[in-house]
Amino acid sequence: MDWSRYRFHSRWDLDAPPDEVYAELAAPEGYPLWWPQVREANRTGADRGTLRVRSLIPYDLTVTLDGAHEDPEARVLWIALHGDLEGWARWTVRDRGVGSLAVFDQDVVVRKALLRRLSVPGRPFFRANHALMMRAGRRGLRARLAAAGADRGPARGRGPYAV
Repeated sequence: MDWSRYRFHSRWDLDAPPDEVYAELAAPEGYPLWWPQVREANRTGADRGTLRVRSLIPYDLTVTLDGAHEDPEARVLWIALHGDLEGWARWTVRDRGVGSLAVFDQDVVVRKALLRRLSVPGRPFFRANHALMMRAGRRGLRARLAAAGADRGPARGRGPYAV
């Protein structure tokens, strides 16, 4: 077993239309506005960018996002990760009748030297750290989507391009 490899799966129930959820998740440069642990996000090309995250672990993780695949009809986002983490991450957004279900899957190997050295004793802490980060992200996205819904008002449509 490679103790530096992690597979994560998270499910976020959100009270917003799937197209709005997808639009927020498809714009990672906006993540720092609603996800506290995402400290910096920059788009460097059509399907490239950088992301710097920091949660309870007193270390920043910096990754290059590369080869983005966006499928707005299926509401699937996929990206390759390079740098302190190597692997991939995927968002899948589904309609759940009243709102959306955003499913996050990630398969990565930690490349940051100190975290690799601590991979065996630190594994439970690293997994808990990720879970806390995901909970904070879900909370932040819920608040952002709720604010957008309030701004939209009841007379307007539900989609991101509604007038």
